[in-house]
Amino acid sequence: MAYDADVIVIGAGLAGLTATAELVDAGRRVILVDQEPEQSLGGQAHWSFGGLFFVGSPEQRRMRIKDHRELALQDWMGTAAFDRAEDHWPREWAKAYVDFACGEKRAWLHGLGVRFFPVVGWAERGGYDAQGHGNSVPRFHITWGTGPGLLAPFVRRVREGVERGLVQLRFRHRVTGLGRSAGVVDTVTGEVLEPSTAERGTASSREVTGSFEFRAQAVIVTSGGIGGNHDLVRANWPERLGSPPAKMLSGVPAHVDGLMLGIAERAGARLINRDRMWHYTEGIENWNPIWAGHGIRILPGPSSLWLDARGDRLPVPLFPGFDTLGTLGHIMGTGYDHTWFVLNQRVIGKEFTLSGSEQNPDLTGKSVRGVIERARADVPGPVRAFMDHGVDFVVEKDLGALVRGMNALTKEPLIDEAALHRTIAARDREVVNPFTKDLQVMAIRGARKFLGDRLIRSAAPHRLLDPGAGPLIAVRLNILTRKTLGGLETDLSSRVLREGGEPLPGVYAAGEAAGFGGGGVHGYRSLEGTFLGGCLFSGRAAGRAAAKAVD
Repeated sequence: MAYDADVIVIGAGLAGLTATAELVDAGRRVILVDQEPEQSLGGQAHWSFGGLFFVGSPEQRRMRIKDHRELALQDWMGTAAFDRAEDHWPREWAKAYVDFACGEKRAWLHGLGVRFFPVVGWAERGGYDAQGHGNSVPRFHITWGTGPGLLAPFVRRVREGVERGLVQLRFRHRVTGLGRSAGVVDTVTGEVLEPSTAERGTASSREVTGSFEFRAQAVIVTSGGIGGNHDLVRANWPERLGSPPAKMLSGVPAHVDGLMLGIAERAGARLINRDRMWHYTEGIENWNPIWAGHGIRILPGPSSLWLDARGDRLPVPLFPGFDTLGTLGHIMGTGYDHTWFVLNQRVIGKEFTLSGSEQNPDLTGKSVRGVIERARADVPGPVRAFMDHGVDFVVEKDLGALVRGMNALTKEPLIDEAALHRTIAARDREVVNPFTKDLQVMAIRGARKFLGDRLIRSAAPHRLLDPGAGPLIAVRLNILTRKTLGGLETDLSSRVLREGGEPLPGVYAAGEAAGFGGGGVHGYRSLEGTFLGGCLFSGRAAGRAAAKAVD
């Protein structure tokens, strides 16, 4: 029986490119299909900050960070909190991924030409006990070149496959079905969409101009998650996180629609942990949006005072950068969708980083001069642009004007100036000594014992109401959709499993579509820096396994 290729890969994001590159290395013929135009090659990874999770890296050692497999696995398992029968394969993937992060991951990427910013970041600090959620040490390594820099070697390898006649790139091909012959899934059918000149990330036409049918010995699903489909996000929203927010910003373009997950499920795949998801609580509306509802996440240092919609401090340990989903659950229990950061210019200049390749032109452009200029600036340029133009920012010289500006951004005036002054003044009294009972101030002092935080991520403790550190700033924070933590259940060879636990013949999955491995390698929470790495690890596994399976 004639085949159009050895393997069909559905989705041209990082996981799909990685799988395709591995297939090319094995000499396999591949058709790579994607519903978006070619200018969107690379998918969500292009927009990413390029953060990767490594354990025991040279960058960590240079910063005197002592890290090892046992500590990383302890953190992963404490964070994931696996507790379901269907967590068998996610747990196995977690162990394998930590081994990968401790072992060949960095050397493999370095051999492909990927380089890393020398200062290691500390995301998801937890704030609980040693066996609870969070990273015990900094592990967030920023790719030099951010998301585009990480994508580059895989795009290059795939295009080399095109030149060798091994890869066909079929953009504007939207998959609508998977078919079988003799019990094996070997047919991909769908619609051809009209050509589009839409720029990367912007909405492209859904006008259908034809149909297609491709046949191959194996199919790899790397189509991503549901973050751009708010209806699916709300339908899968877990009760443990309260009611879904009425207003959500989108951290991903609209084409991240999750529709391929349903197609695979109808073909016999088992979709698990669909209620596990990863959304950010520090979202701000992009003043210069690329897609509809485009939100940007603030990657905050530890000093901003985090207040709920009524102006009360969030409870311990829900400080900036400590527990994303714990904070999300608390917020959704308040009856409001938004919260506030209150800070000053000294804090924002030192502690605010904006997620996204386009928000970090110095790192994305691999500009050493740009990085030095950022470090010297009172406020980095991209952050200053949001202060000047962002609808969620209030900048004022005195607290009264700040409160009036905050209340002007909400449907009802919820912030009381006198109460907020008492809250800030009480906090400010705690910073005059090197010791304190305020756990957030303790956390700031603890963070600054790490050289990376002292250099670029945490301001020295000071009074927020100090006129010399002003002006005062309030930032309204929104819920920002991002990642799907559940997905198609897969074994360690990335083979998609059926309801009974047997492989679905001919089908593999990787990346977000597979919950970054196993149908949910992160469990309930992520340690951060593990989404891109999950795409790399599972995409590589899928490509290698499929290459061995086909004739």
